[in-house]
Amino acid sequence: MNTSSKKKLVYPLTGLLFVIIVGLGIFFYINKLLNTPISIKEIKIDSKAALKLSVLEQISKKNGITEWELKASSATLMKNEDKAVLVDVTVVFYTKEKTKVVLTSQEGILNTSTHDMTFLKNVVVTHETSTLRTDKLHYEKKPHILYSNSAVTLEDKGSVLKADSMKTELNKNRTILEGHVKGKFSENFDIP
Repeated sequence: MNTSSKKKLVYPLTGLLFVIIVGLGIFFYINKLLNTPISIKEIKIDSKAALKLSVLEQISKKNGITEWELKASSATLMKNEDKAVLVDVTVVFYTKEKTKVVLTSQEGILNTSTHDMTFLKNVVVTHETSTLRTDKLHYEKKPHILYSNSAVTLEDKGSVLKADSMKTELNKNRTILEGHVKGKFSENFDIP
C-alpha cells in the first residue's frame, strides 16, 4: 500500500472516529442532564395559606336574584380563618332596580362564611354618572350596604363632594355622606 492510498483511508477513518467520540460525548452529557435531580431553590411557602388561586370569580344570589359578581386576579384562602385575601378586585353590585354599581380596588378581603368584604387601596365605585373614591370601603351582605369610615370623594358631572364617612344602601339606591361634608357644585348638578 502506498502513501496516497493510506491517506485516502486514514482521513475518512479519523473523521469517522472523531464523529463517534463527539457523539458519545454529547450522549453522555445529555444523559447526565436528564438523570440529575432538579433542585428547586428559594421556594416560598406561605404557612398561613390553605389554597392560592390565580383567578377567582364568584356570584352571590339571594332568592334567585344576583346581588353581586366578584372577580379577582388572585385569591389566597387562609388556613383556620374564614377569609380570602384578594388582589386586583372588581365587584359588580346590583340594586333593587337592577342597576349596576361597579367597585374596583387593588386589594380586598372576603369573609368566606358571611360574604362580607373589605376593599383597600385605590377603591373606586362608579354608578351611572357618579364616581366615589376612598382608601377603604366595607360591604355587608345581609343589609346589602357599602360603607366607609375613611374620607371619601364623590364626583358627579363636575360637582365634587367630600366627607369623613359614607354609607350606600344598595336596595334603596341611597348614599348618605357624614362628617365635615364639603362640596363644589357645577351648574349641571342635579339633585333627584
